[in-house]
Amino acid sequence: MSLPTTTDVVLVDTIQLTANIGADCWGRRREQPISITVHLHLKPSFLDISGQSDNVVDSVHYGHLTKAISALSESFADVRALVHEVTQKAFALAGENVDAVRVVIGLPKQILLANDFEVEVITPRGKDSLQQAAKVSVKDLIMPVLIGVNPPERLAKQKVITNITFYEKPGMYQVDYPAIVKQISEEIEQTAYLTLEKFVLHIVRSSCLTSDAIEAVTTRSQKPSALSFAHSSGVEITRYRDAFR
Repeated sequence: MSLPTTTDVVLVDTIQLTANIGADCWGRRREQPISITVHLHLKPSFLDISGQSDNVVDSVHYGHLTKAISALSESFADVRALVHEVTQKAFALAGENVDAVRVVIGLPKQILLANDFEVEVITPRGKDSLQQAAKVSVKDLIMPVLIGVNPPERLAKQKVITNITFYEKPGMYQVDYPAIVKQISEEIEQTAYLTLEKFVLHIVRSSCLTSDAIEAVTTRSQKPSALSFAHSSGVEITRYRDAFR
């Protein structure tokens, strides 16, 4: 196990607001609930100053950052435009002490059968957030699936909880993730599996090939009904798009 690197980070976790960032899970363009988390990756040892002085003026004022983000416009072209606006606000308020800004946007109403949908972008100082690679996560997608090797499992579908993480290439892309999830769900409905391994690999393959913008995919699926005295059994697979060419 490798040791962690030295880091100094100030963060604001889960700012709640509403904004119009495009279509919601019903395909209607209107305001929807949004959560915004911001990590300010500071210059090495920057927080030693405030850690010794115990004075907030020697650090980054996260209260000001929260107010600035909460006061943002209520309408954006898409989620990447919101990420860009938040990133600019963070760099402007934190000044030269920040090496990079990490923004995570949560859209809990974006995917019908999922618990959450997140877009994460890390932007180094001096770079354009719109040109950075995005990590997009579909969280706790619930699908009924005919899966398993035991005789009772062949008689009825059971709940499978799936998390899919898409790693986009650097740059701006228009990827319709609700449509991708819908396509995968429809494929799953028409099939049956003996193992989670085949189920997960199917999702990884389909996800990788849905858009040229997607460079890699990680999928983890769990069967909460499989074991009596454990939360679930599960399988996780990560593949690059090139694996399926």
